[in-house]
Amino acid sequence: MGARIALGPMLLAGAFYYFFGGASTTHVFAAMDAQRLELADVSAAPTQTHALDTGESDEGESDEVVSNDTDERAVLAFLRSRHTGLARHDELNVARTVVAEARRNGFDPALVLAVIQVESGGYNLAVSHVGAMGLMQLLPATAEELANRLDLDWRGPDSLFDPVLNVKLGTTYLKHLSDRYGDMTTALAAYNWGPGRIDKRIRKGSGLPLIYTNRIMQARELAEARREALPTTQS
Repeated sequence: MGARIALGPMLLAGAFYYFFGGASTTHVFAAMDAQRLELADVSAAPTQTHALDTGESDEGESDEVVSNDTDERAVLAFLRSRHTGLARHDELNVARTVVAEARRNGFDPALVLAVIQVESGGYNLAVSHVGAMGLMQLLPATAEELANRLDLDWRGPDSLFDPVLNVKLGTTYLKHLSDRYGDMTTALAAYNWGPGRIDKRIRKGSGLPLIYTNRIMQARELAEARREALPTTQS
């Protein structure tokens, strides 16, 4: 879908359009398809607090702690190259969370970063025309259900502008879809089109929509290349 950037929570109007206006984009919560997410075995990852080194520090802030984790450095480098709408310390937390949540769910962090790049361009306040929000462009209904299942704090749709929460929920949702369909190509199509619409295409024997999936894979390749190009660090 790419970044859909707008300021301000156009939430109720976007959600109404999505549910009743026949929108054809972004993610559909399983309840919309007369199904429910089954996440009973999923638990939230513990919070960590270390930071990363970029060779810079904000005025009035302490120096950032060096990280030798190449994935964390690669994610941070991407975020620092974009207009994220985030403070530097929040970018550090997002970099850490992307890597931690990717590994917890069995993903290459480059894949999660690719989803963020295609969905929001890394802009934390991105809002789609159908009301999907934040870095990984989740609909509030989807996110609220996931947050409840994961016992994460949910204070309404604007919670999706908490980038750490957004990444946790988005990565968990992608894991759910990957487990459901058994392959990442179909999972990514469902992340974009909604599982109900993908299920209908599968039942009819129709081919999967691949434009979004191909964009994710191209972005992943670029993320992998950027990671490989990073200079090594010394302990």
